[in-house]
Amino acid sequence: MPKKTPKSILPLVQKIYDLQNINSISKHEQIVHGIINAIDSGILIAGDKLPSINEMVAEIGYARKTFVKAYTELKERGLVESKNLKGYYIISTETNVTLKVALILFAFHSFQEDFYNTFRKELGEKFHIDIFFHHNNIDLFRTILNNISGKYGMYVIAPIQQEATITLLKKISADRLLIVDRFIKMPSDYSYISQEFEEVTYQKLVGLTSKIKKYDRFVLFYKKQADYPQGILKAFKRYCEDFDINGNIKESYEEGSLENHTAYFFISDSQLWKVLKDVRTMNYHIGKDIGVLAHDDNIVKELTFGGITTISTNFSEMAKKAALFIKKGKRIQEIVPTYLYQRNSL
Repeated sequence: MPKKTPKSILPLVQKIYDLQNINSISKHEQIVHGIINAIDSGILIAGDKLPSINEMVAEIGYARKTFVKAYTELKERGLVESKNLKGYYIISTETNVTLKVALILFAFHSFQEDFYNTFRKELGEKFHIDIFFHHNNIDLFRTILNNISGKYGMYVIAPIQQEATITLLKKISADRLLIVDRFIKMPSDYSYISQEFEEVTYQKLVGLTSKIKKYDRFVLFYKKQADYPQGILKAFKRYCEDFDINGNIKESYEEGSLENHTAYFFISDSQLWKVLKDVRTMNYHIGKDIGVLAHDDNIVKELTFGGITTISTNFSEMAKKAALFIKKGKRIQEIVPTYLYQRNSL
């Protein structure tokens, strides 16, 4: 005697049956759109359990792999979540979303805000983006990944440059992960759009040598426990040694400690604003008494004090390439160019 279909799944099954005569969509698309239609019509709501793959195979007759593919796509859209040994559950009713994307960054610095805004604009409304910040803390990074594992169709991650990070990232399949901002050595099938810091910073400093040598000292503010790229510190040390520059490294700037005839190099904007405040208060002249160089460009640095000289990549271009990867899924491995924007501050 054939197994009787439970009454609770009959309305859902009917939504899938309704699409079977449409030749332009595949079997797995019939399942996906049938379930979406069931959500839109209120047959399924958040928290409802879907029929198991075995139940669906028995009722509709399609191959098991067809249902696996359909349920996987629903997971990628952020509509369904699989719970170990418990089955598949509806977790969202936002059926207009094509793909759910997890974006994991260091913090919401101004340049990463530029990245996010462009990334959001380029993807458009059919892509849902959830953003997380790890603040260069490996324990927080691990917790974030554990909490979101398997819940997103794509992962765009600015990694912590530690060996432990590689192990964590390798748990995400290569076709679902894009590494951005910092470079980290992953297997050859993983995609990245990253910056290079040491050699490019060194070369940009070399190009500024005549300006830097106008000053008696060259000071880099570099906090070891912060999320600063190590390559910048290495480049600074090498440059000062190679070009006989009186270089100093300080953890942070203390208000009121501004020294005349000194050039300052900033990674953190918060340190930069403190110095600029003191420049105004103490009536020094930027580009003459005090030199200022900063990493990572933005509109404020372009306009303030007649313009701050910066070493920076173009984060909007990086975001456009990242959005294209999400849309097309084509592997990319690119070190993006870094630019020197010479202005009046040196």
